[in-house]
Amino acid sequence: MTTQSTDYAFVDQCPVIPVMVIQRVEDAVPMARALVNGGITTLEITLRTACALEAIAEIARDVPEAMVGAGTVCNASQFDAAVSAGARFVVSPGHSQALFEASRSNGTPFLPGAVTATEVMAVLDAGFPVVKFFPASTSGGAPAIKALGGPFAHARFVPTGGIGPANIGDYLSLASVAAVGGSWMLPSDQIDAGNWADIEQRAAEAISLASSITKP
Repeated sequence: MTTQSTDYAFVDQCPVIPVMVIQRVEDAVPMARALVNGGITTLEITLRTACALEAIAEIARDVPEAMVGAGTVCNASQFDAAVSAGARFVVSPGHSQALFEASRSNGTPFLPGAVTATEVMAVLDAGFPVVKFFPASTSGGAPAIKALGGPFAHARFVPTGGIGPANIGDYLSLASVAAVGGSWMLPSDQIDAGNWADIEQRAAEAISLASSITKP
């Protein structure tokens, strides 16, 4: 069995992780390049569409400067398929023993979802120190993460769900928040139009905003 990976460079290298729902595989590479050119280098491709695995493979091959991962991974078979496609990290809205074991057997970093104290305890006890806090906006938001930082001082969080320019500072200003996930820089009308220059600009604005936020 491969040793569990403890490399969390995918959250450390970029404070904003775009949640990419790719409907057409031909959009995958130009979208990834636009985000990377704008300064966003960690990319989460959700397994919500039929072409998601193919999109991961194409980005991994053609955009090597991107750290591409898979999101919305809910079982071990999806985990294995994502890694085989080229995912360098895996994200789930929740967690399970099967997913923990898949991470260990693949040696691939895993970001498990948790929003309650009991769920966070289970994730930390399994050896995963970085937690996806999802859905953030309906689970107490930044105040909830701040409260969890008391009993779980060494845990780090990546909140996703309902985050955008108006509230990104509420999250990134917390010492325990490593990065945030969101899709506000990927409006569907601009993707449908193939307006990659607009996506690049939005990515640059997201990084600039994130970089301007200071932690205590």
